[in-house]
Amino acid sequence: MENSKKSSPLKTFLTIAISLGIAALFMWFALKGMEFKKIAGYFAKANYFWVFVAAVFGLLAYWFRAVRWNLLLEPMGYKISNSNALWTISFGYLMNLTIPRSGELARSTALYGVENVPVEKSFGTIILERVVDLICMMGFLGLTLIFKYDAILSFYQYVTAEKSKTTEPASNAKWFVIVGISALLGILFFVLRRKLQQFPIYQKVINFAKGILHGLTSIFKLKQKGKFILLSLAIWVSYYLAAYLVCFALPETSDFTIADGFFIIVVGTLGMMVPASGGIGAFHLALKFGIMALFLSMGKNPEEGGEVGLSYAFISHTMQLVIMIVMGIISIPMLAKARNSAPKK
Repeated sequence: MENSKKSSPLKTFLTIAISLGIAALFMWFALKGMEFKKIAGYFAKANYFWVFVAAVFGLLAYWFRAVRWNLLLEPMGYKISNSNALWTISFGYLMNLTIPRSGELARSTALYGVENVPVEKSFGTIILERVVDLICMMGFLGLTLIFKYDAILSFYQYVTAEKSKTTEPASNAKWFVIVGISALLGILFFVLRRKLQQFPIYQKVINFAKGILHGLTSIFKLKQKGKFILLSLAIWVSYYLAAYLVCFALPETSDFTIADGFFIIVVGTLGMMVPASGGIGAFHLALKFGIMALFLSMGKNPEEGGEVGLSYAFISHTMQLVIMIVMGIISIPMLAKARNSAPKK
């Protein structure tokens, strides 16, 4: 019992350390061969009015997400306040800056503290949100393939240039092992399920899984499907504008088209999906290659594109980071206040 208590902080420390290590590695790759003085020169001539306007849309996405979450919880009989939804989402994003992907569980736990919504049920709706977000992301990817095929091909070539073809069989073999182990675990579970039912933890796991499933299926019981679709579109239009409007802050990217914006949000989102703290490094490397690819497709100097891409990434990512930190810090006293005024469980 004593060892488990000690291992938990150690595990947290190691997770954060690995996440920061991944961020540092990607940042090193992003800055490799770059002169920081040149990058700093772009900051000096940037028009930060556009960054402020972009930040407004970044904040709007928080609010639209909060209202949409309320719609997902409603079919399960929970009517939460939009403000509590907003602050729990903000708190979750803040937690993601420490341990990647920890924000989802932190968000559900925080909501339970202020609205008494079972963690497993709200967690199920968050998984559902990710599925919907993935569909929206695929929509932007489709638009990018239609309007910026040359650029996305260039981006693919840059990212995969150093990838060895010999790794493909090993990758396939790895998938066979994963499928095989999954099948074996499934068979063992089926054979031993009656014995497993005797353990108290079995029922807890089953109930948690049922709660998640309940949250996932809430989309089929939505009373306001049209509003849900509109809010989902509003979230991603806000993300798009938050990414695209930053282009107008730099003279070198101020002539980027709406289609170029599709490419930038896809590349940036892929960078943020890497399990590095807050997407640090990975986002910068992705945008470095992304804007380099756009410059290539326009017949411009790709080296300059890399410098501009890094400058854009630092400005855009810092804007996102400031929003996450400020909203996250504000959420802590707001949630504490809501918890104190919430009905006793």
